[in-house]
Amino acid sequence: MSKVSYYTPEGLKKLRDELNQLKDVERPKASQAIAEARDKGDLSENAEYDAAKEAQGLLEMKISKLEEVVANARVIDESQLDTSKVLVHSHVKIKNQTNGAEMTYMLVAQSEADLKSGKISVDSPIGKGLLGKQVGDTAEIEVPNGTVKFEVIEIWRE
Repeated sequence: MSKVSYYTPEGLKKLRDELNQLKDVERPKASQAIAEARDKGDLSENAEYDAAKEAQGLLEMKISKLEEVVANARVIDESQLDTSKVLVHSHVKIKNQTNGAEMTYMLVAQSEADLKSGKISVDSPIGKGLLGKQVGDTAEIEVPNGTVKFEVIEIWRE
């Protein structure tokens, strides 16, 4: 059984656009590459044909996985979400209790994660540790070099 993932409308559109690109542009290119390699003669000794077939197989696998993700994707109506605790699509301001550093993140689905823009996956160690916490709670999160404590300072939706 597949896992349901929650997306912003923009994130789901990006997934669908990628799927359409793979199906409408990349798939015909792969078929064309196979046809061109096939026209070059003996298939038993044709490395170009083998490479084209392998590339097509990888493309079809990627399309299949993306279709499954899109089929199990749900868009969240952020106006209906509870802001009293950290959930998917929550914006959260946290403070590292060791060094006092404050960080702001938005928790998103794994495929939407982008640390540069402040979006972390709910499946990441920090994301998992923050889920369900409320303002004032402390999240103890296991990281490679030990345990880090983060205090939840603020939670909001945009």
